Amino acid sequence: MSIIINKNSKILVQGITGKEGGFHAKQMIEYGSQVVGGCTPGKGGLTVLDRPVWNTVAEGRAATGADTSIIFVPAAGAADAVLEAAHAGIKTIVCITEGVPIQDMVPVAAEVKRLGARMVGPNCPGLITPGECKLGIMPAHIFSPGPVGFVSRSGTLTYQAVDELTRNGLGQSTCVGIGGDPVIGTSFLDCVKMFIDDPATKALVLIGEIGGGQEEEAAAFLQGKDIPCVAMIAGRTAPPGKRMGHAGAIVSGGVGTAQGKVDAFMKAGVPVLDTTQELVAELKKRMATAKV
Repeated sequence: MSIIINKNSKILVQGITGKEGGFHAKQMIEYGSQVVGGCTPGKGGLTVLDRPVWNTVAEGRAATGADTSIIFVPAAGAADAVLEAAHAGIKTIVCITEGVPIQDMVPVAAEVKRLGARMVGPNCPGLITPGECKLGIMPAHIFSPGPVGFVSRSGTLTYQAVDELTRNGLGQSTCVGIGGDPVIGTSFLDCVKMFIDDPATKALVLIGEIGGGQEEEAAAFLQGKDIPCVAMIAGRTAPPGKRMGHAGAIVSGGVGTAQGKVDAFMKAGVPVLDTTQELVAELKKRMATAKV
């Protein structure tokens, strides 16, 4: 089992004819993901990576039965690309693009939800169910199948922590990079709820960062839940009022502080560690105690 994607996900790559889209589509195909084609307006009829290209997502979905799309479209057109996929009936949409204007994503996120679809991102590395499906830009070789559900706002810390997990024999059920923008389609809480309901996920790793209240929401939900869980918070030394890296990593008016997030997790019985080595060591200890 897994969450959001698996070996049966049929993927369209929006922007497959571009440099980034083509490069990462190739990586996904080589991993074994079911990339069934791509979409680029005006490029319909071409073949890229032995996959057909359509002008629209609707055409691609009608021809292949695709249920998933990944977006490598410049920021100015990314919001429209998400809407196109959702209105074409795609149910899982991953938007890799960074720099998408916040005002563009506010109505788009609401519309995607109204249509019953799920968006991951924007400004995210995507997600992977190890051994089954890679949908994003992450280096696949560091991931391994196993029982640990992983959700993160930080791409770089994701890779570091996952590599540490794999080196210690702790494989992952699904790893989700939700993105660091203020408006995203899938939250910490969304992922945690799905992992709790996934019978293959026996433990959780949560990588948060300053800004917003997502981690606090997830922590509140985890109170009383019987699952080994550990966390890290990036940006703990950032000065208040400064945006650090991600557009959503800003603390304002006392909301979204590192200490507030640490306190919320500790209240829920989730330890917050300082390094990935400590994170994995603590998780191993908790999983052993829980006999996972």
